[in-house]
Amino acid sequence: MAKELAIRTSGLTKQFERHIAVNNVDLEIPTGEVYGLIGPNGAGKTTLIRMLATAEEATTGEIYINGDRLVRGQSNTNIKRYLGYLPDDYPLYEDLSVWDYLDYFARLYRLREPRRTQRLHEVLELIQLGNKRNSLISTLSRGMKQRLSLARTIIHEPILLLLDEPVSGLDPIARMQFREIIKALQEAGMTILISSHVLSDLAELCTSIGIMELGFLVESASLQHLYQRLARQQIVLSTLGNLEAVISELKSHSLVEEWSVMPDKNSLKVNFSGDQTACAELLRSLIQIGIPISNFHCTQEDLETIFLKMGHKQAS
Repeated sequence: MAKELAIRTSGLTKQFERHIAVNNVDLEIPTGEVYGLIGPNGAGKTTLIRMLATAEEATTGEIYINGDRLVRGQSNTNIKRYLGYLPDDYPLYEDLSVWDYLDYFARLYRLREPRRTQRLHEVLELIQLGNKRNSLISTLSRGMKQRLSLARTIIHEPILLLLDEPVSGLDPIARMQFREIIKALQEAGMTILISSHVLSDLAELCTSIGIMELGFLVESASLQHLYQRLARQQIVLSTLGNLEAVISELKSHSLVEEWSVMPDKNSLKVNFSGDQTACAELLRSLIQIGIPISNFHCTQEDLETIFLKMGHKQAS
């Protein structure tokens, strides 16, 4: 049985005067996915997210959120209850305390007591700011402020979370804390669409990836399928002997595509079209002919390499 769709768009297009920001996008995101949206600046990611969040009206096309159609020109109140939207520039009220800020939004969403106070405690524990509940927002670090913004986004228990560049400008520790919260939200059953330029974070978080270029959705697939189809195996190997002997052997191997000598001179980086079993066979054959291998590490190209490679193909 097919999974239910949290998001479905059909022919979704947004035009600003002569500029088409989002061009005929058909997108499907099943319930429970963490979907990463990547692409260069100006690709249309923010405009797409704003349309899904009902903050921007589509020029043409259809949007379905949790099976309900978003109707242009109407308030779509029922759909907005499902949504939590964190734009990349949402302002905080610096002169409020953490508790008062969240309480203000909980009241806007009409959360009633005793559930409202219970929910505030829940989200403060989730974002690890319970000890800062009485602190003024102006005293918080950038990472804390971003976690507080996320708490505001989820205070009403949405089932779909739309995050536009949520880790932009955060240091590595703050990014790690944010990632852990996203994982907890997914485990709680939330569907999450997240755009980011930090591809290593997306590779760790996401179940599926969409790639946008010039308003088009040029790729949309599970992360696993993307790796299987587009990522090459890479082997880093070092020898205690003559590097030329290794290169000579690699030249005759059908699965070796190219190689480069690494800075320490006795190591090579090899692009390899075989699987893990073929990697092990290559290592065995090198040892059998007497080449003294001191390091042999088989890995896979990462998401950033795939993205850059795809961008190069689009440009050529």
